[in-house]
Amino acid sequence: MKEDNIDKLFKNLGNNFDIEIPDSNHAQRFLDKLNQTSSPSSRSVFKIPFWKPLIGIAASIVLLTVLAIGIKQTNNSRELADVSPEMANTQNYFTSTIIEEFVKIQEISTPEVQSIVNDAIKQIEILEDNYNGLKNDLINSDNDSRVIHAMINNFQNRIDILKKTLEEIKNVQQLKHASNETHITI
Repeated sequence: MKEDNIDKLFKNLGNNFDIEIPDSNHAQRFLDKLNQTSSPSSRSVFKIPFWKPLIGIAASIVLLTVLAIGIKQTNNSRELADVSPEMANTQNYFTSTIIEEFVKIQEISTPEVQSIVNDAIKQIEILEDNYNGLKNDLINSDNDSRVIHAMINNFQNRIDILKKTLEEIKNVQQLKHASNETHITI
């Protein structure tokens, strides 16, 4: 029968085992330390930082504001969805994708990246203003394909901004995590 690795280990170590006996009060000191760390006053209680709910509320308000601006229709403008059923599907797709990206950003947003999120929102608002101008142009141009393409491009640009923002947030969080790992010692 083949000799096990554990048997080899014991043979190699021979009589080099630690055979010292701990002090007589060792068990009591251990129990005292154990009781001391499990007391309610020394235990760290999980507390939700005050800014977490505020960020969620702020992000929700921003999301609702952007959506309200996007959904708000004036009487003298046309939407992309008014051109044809295919364009209605396209507009619905882009709108739902934009909402999904906003939700993703909201979920991973922290105070450290709030400036990145605010910058993205400003860029989205600029594109929303441009889109409102394109809606008026759509009426005046009688469904010109160049205006329709510009409207689609506008949606794509908004999605690109949100995706880049999401990537930047993840990069910042990875860098923060990596820098924290270098400070941790065992």
